[in-house]
Amino acid sequence: MSNPRIPFQISGASGHLPKLNGRSLLVHVALNVEHWPFERAMPRTVLPPPHGKAVSPDVPNFSWVEYGLRAGMPRILDMMRARGLTGGALLNASVVRTYPQLAELLLADGWEFVGHGLTQRALSLEPDEEAIIAQSLQILRDFSGQKVRAWLGPGLAETTETPEALKRNGIDCVHDWALDDVPHWMTTSHGPMIALPYSLDMNDVPIYAIGNEPSSAMYDRLADTLAQFDAEGSSAVRVLTLALHPHLIGVPHRALYFGRMLDLLLARDDVVFVNSSQMADWFSAARPQPGTSA
Repeated sequence: MSNPRIPFQISGASGHLPKLNGRSLLVHVALNVEHWPFERAMPRTVLPPPHGKAVSPDVPNFSWVEYGLRAGMPRILDMMRARGLTGGALLNASVVRTYPQLAELLLADGWEFVGHGLTQRALSLEPDEEAIIAQSLQILRDFSGQKVRAWLGPGLAETTETPEALKRNGIDCVHDWALDDVPHWMTTSHGPMIALPYSLDMNDVPIYAIGNEPSSAMYDRLADTLAQFDAEGSSAVRVLTLALHPHLIGVPHRALYFGRMLDLLLARDDVVFVNSSQMADWFSAARPQPGTSA
């Protein structure tokens, strides 16, 4: 089967999208803020379990993640705030109740709240994914007062019915389909929705948690990405996502490079920082959904 949601197309074949506020590089700081319940097996580990057998409670791996929430988050938020920047807070909705101080900080700083499940558990493992989606979105909407239009599945996981469930619950753009540097319209049985870019390369999980690369690796990748974009020319408009997790990018030896990444981007005259809704509105204005006209 070819892609059942987004017809294949060579990137740029439909022509370049217009610049946003005169800028051709839309940068999305996508900060994943997650709740890994203490009583469950951890979704990922930094230390293998003793004797290769999963344990509960898993104190070292739980603590690894909670360090990010306690110490990494304020470090990241301070660095963004000092530069006058915000982005997307991709929230497990239970963060609002389990770590309310973090949710309040993100809201006060003006981050966009993006649905990211109830806890850090893939929708494909849930007995009723639509109930989880509905509950997650209701919690985020009630707390933030935002419409909450965008979604990233925990682990980017979907079932064959996830886009329909998201659409029924008021989501009009989703980051799970990380297949291009620009958005695309995708089909659901309830009408089109927007597939917004995400990244599996400019992402601290594959770089640090899986690849065990040096602290400077994400900065180096960013510098090389910008060099390649420059070599390709400035006429093409692209989205560049920095996919981040506070227990990874928020530790001191990596946070240093995160600050340098922000400064590298801010020094350019082609960069605009965006959130999911801004991307969706820009794209839908430039490329109205199928069946409509501008």
